Amino acid sequence: MKLLEDFDWKFNAATIDRAQIEQLATGEFVRRGDNLVFVGQSGVGKSHLVQALGRQCCVLGYHVRYTTSAKLLQDLTAALADQTLPARLNYWTRFEWLIIDEFGFDRLERTLSPQAANLLYKVIDGRSPQRSTGLLTNIDFEAWADYLGDPPLAMAFLDRVVDGAILLKVQGRSYRAHRAQRPTPPSGETTS
Repeated sequence: MKLLEDFDWKFNAATIDRAQIEQLATGEFVRRGDNLVFVGQSGVGKSHLVQALGRQCCVLGYHVRYTTSAKLLQDLTAALADQTLPARLNYWTRFEWLIIDEFGFDRLERTLSPQAANLLYKVIDGRSPQRSTGLLTNIDFEAWADYLGDPPLAMAFLDRVVDGAILLKVQGRSYRAHRAQRPTPPSGETTS
């Protein structure tokens, strides 16, 4: 379980504004229907922060759903195959805040289905502008057209996600790489 209290605010302090994150934890952006977009390389803490914010918004009474883009597309592709797509789109559009993590991760989404970009667009379009969508990606906006493989659709997708959104670009060191570089203590010893 990811909590804001457990986040290492000092590690990437130059790039992550703690006051801004704590303001987001009030849930006001969800009440307003604003989107939240995190852009940054892997390992900088985007997922930890958004999961902690999602939990806090649940505590505040908001209906929040967290998923990865690959899992979302697996669900939608299966619904396309068994002709339950309208019901599944309704499911994904009903949450007050839908968090989609790992958008663009390993280009997995495009290989799942030839309709992947269109399916993602249907979810985003169905949510706009009444409901908040959170999108976490390691792809800068300029590369979305290439990533989605359909420049006009990418522009429409980007327009609906980014217009009026809270944009957080996180650049810094990877927590995972940092942890991997720490020496392992000899057997029986601990580090502080």
